[in-house]
Amino acid sequence: MNLPELGAFLRTRRDRVRPAEVGLPQGPRRRVPGLRREEVAQLAGLSADYYTELERGSAKNGVQPSAQTLAALARALRLNGDERDHLFRLAERPVPPSAHGPSAHVQPALLGLLDRLSNTPARIITDLHETLVENDLARNLLGKSPAHRGPAASFVYRWFTDPQTRERYPVEDHPHHSRVFVADLQAAAARRGRDAEVQKMIAALRRRSQEFAALWDTHDVAVRRMDHKKIVHPTLGVIELDCYNLLSEDGRQRLLWFTAPPGSRGAEQLELLSVIGTQDLSVTEGTAPEKLPAAESRSPR
Repeated sequence: MNLPELGAFLRTRRDRVRPAEVGLPQGPRRRVPGLRREEVAQLAGLSADYYTELERGSAKNGVQPSAQTLAALARALRLNGDERDHLFRLAERPVPPSAHGPSAHVQPALLGLLDRLSNTPARIITDLHETLVENDLARNLLGKSPAHRGPAASFVYRWFTDPQTRERYPVEDHPHHSRVFVADLQAAAARRGRDAEVQKMIAALRRRSQEFAALWDTHDVAVRRMDHKKIVHPTLGVIELDCYNLLSEDGRQRLLWFTAPPGSRGAEQLELLSVIGTQDLSVTEGTAPEKLPAAESRSPR
C-alpha cells in the first residue's frame, strides 16, 4: 500500500471540493477554499483522527483503509470514476464494480441532488435495491440500514426471505409491494443481461420463496418510478407518503425520496422525524456499508 501517495491524493482532492458542493456553509473564517479534514471525516463517517492519519500517509498506527472506507471517501470527495478507481489502487484494494453493490461509486449527479434534499427522506439505491448512501431523515423514517453482502444486500431479496423486513409496511399492502418489486426486478434483469449477480439472486429467490417464483413466472415488468406508501413508524404510527424515483441514465442507480402534500398529516409527521431521531428503528428498505472498525467509527454529527 502506497500510503504517502494515498495521503497526497486525498489532500489534493480535498482542496478541490468547495463547501457549497457538499451542503456546507462557506463561513467568513475559512482560510482555505476546499474542505477541512474534519469536514471530510464527517461526510465519510470517519473519526477526524483516523482521516488525519490517512492524509499524513503514516503507517505507524497501522492505518489500513477498508473498501468500505474508500467508497465513503470517494463519495465525500466527489471523485469521478477514474479518481475512485485510482484511490482503490493506491490502497491496494480490488476496484469494485461501479454500478452496484455496497461499495458502488455513486453517480455524482444523483449525489448532488441528494445533498439538496435536506428536508425530505432520500437515499440512492441500485437497481437491485441496495442502499448506497442516504440522508438522516431516511434513516429516521426507515431505520438504520443493516450490513449485508451478496443477495441479502438487496431489500427485494430480504422482502421475500426475511419476514421481519415486512414489518415496516401494513400487512394488507404486502401483495402490492411484492408485485411492484418483482416487476421492477424483471426490468433490472433484462437491462443487465447475463449479469451473474442478478442471476444468482433470482435463482436463490425462486428456491426460497414460492410467492416470488409465482410472481416471476407472470413476466410482468414495470420500472418503479412512483408509488404511494404507508410506512409503519414505531413512534409516529402509520405515515402515508408518496415515493418518487429518479433513475440514472443507465438505469442502474436511482434517487429515491419521500414526500407528502403540504398541510397533510404525512407532512406533519415528516416534520417530526428530525426531532425524534433514529431510536428503536431497525427495519429498512436497503442496505449500507458494513460497520466500521473502532478506529474508523463515525464521529458525532
